[in-house]
Formats: sequence, structure tokens, C-alpha cells
Amino acid sequence: MAKQCSLPWDEISDFNASAPTIESLSGSTVVASPSEEPASADSGFPLNKGTCVRLNMEDLKCFDVVERQFQQWGLTFRNAIALHPSNPAFPPRSGTTVLMGAPKNGLIEISFEFPVRFVSGFVTSSQRTILSAYDQQNQLLGRSELTEPNLAGTDSNIPPNSQLSVAVPNIYRITFYAFDGCLTVDDLSFGL
Repeated sequence: MAKQCSLPWDEISDFNASAPTIESLSGSTVVASPSEEPASADSGFPLNKGTCVRLNMEDLKCFDVVERQFQQWGLTFRNAIALHPSNPAFPPRSGTTVLMGAPKNGLIEISFEFPVRFVSGFVTSSQRTILSAYDQQNQLLGRSELTEPNLAGTDSNIPPNSQLSVAVPNIYRITFYAFDGCLTVDDLSFGL
């Protein structure tokens, strides 16, 4: 069942002042599974502009290195594994599977074959975490940040699975970076 993509528009940094409005991002929502091919669109990309894609990580096997499982949806991962967290400090937001930055702690990178207009994920981290978006020339377009760790069961002011989002045109690559801490990301979505 498809979930709607949502962004905390009032929490997106001033760096994203030119971000599209929620009205321009609302459109169809699809759930992307690594085992399914997307329906074809006229633009050459498998999806039409205005589509929100939510990744179904539940179809990933625990401890799989995640790289090209979603390539048919236009994205490639670097430094990510699928995990069913056994540490209660890193609870999943939904389901049982999250992505963890590994083998290098605290980093997950996603590259997009075609430009996207927003990326969102729910993060739990042992360190301050920054979501950064880059264009095709590797220029920083925008960023969003958790200012402190947000592990479950701690006295953090930020709850676990807090949403980080960046909304700006022409995103070709994003990174979640937790300064060598442990990092999990759940319910990833992006929009064209």
C-alpha cells in the first residue's frame, strides 16, 4: 500500500528558499520495490514529473549490501547495508528493515540517474547528522540537519526517526553524514 510522501516544509532550512511548494510536489505516489520494474513514462525515465517514490526496504534481505537494488528506479547507493536493528537505540520507523551506513560508519550516499526535486528520510543517529544535496557538478544545493544524537532511550531533545528533508531542483546526489557515528535511515522517499 502506498504511503503519501510528506515534508516538514516549515523545518526546511533557509538554504532551500527556492524549494518547490508542496502543491508542485503533490502528484502520484508509488512504492518502489527492488523486485519490481517501474511503469514506463514518456520522459525516458521510468516515472513522470510530479511523482513521489517511497522505497520499500522490507524486500531487502538483512545484511545485504545495498547498491543497485533500486537502480531500475533511477538510484544507486554507496556505503549502505540493510539491517534489522537488534539495538533498541535504533528502532525502525516502520516495518523491520532500515539502512545503516557501513562499512564506513555514519555515511550513506545516494546517486540519482535523473534529477530529483526532493529527498526525505527518517534518521536515527549517535552523532549530529547532516543531509546534503548536490547537483550534477557536485555543487552543494541544500542541507538539513539533526543538531544532536537522537537515539531511543536517551535524554535527547530530538526523537529517534526524525525526518531530514531537502527540497531543491536538480538533485543528483545526496549524503547522510553522521561524523563517524552510527546512522540508520528508514522510509526514504524522493520526488521528481
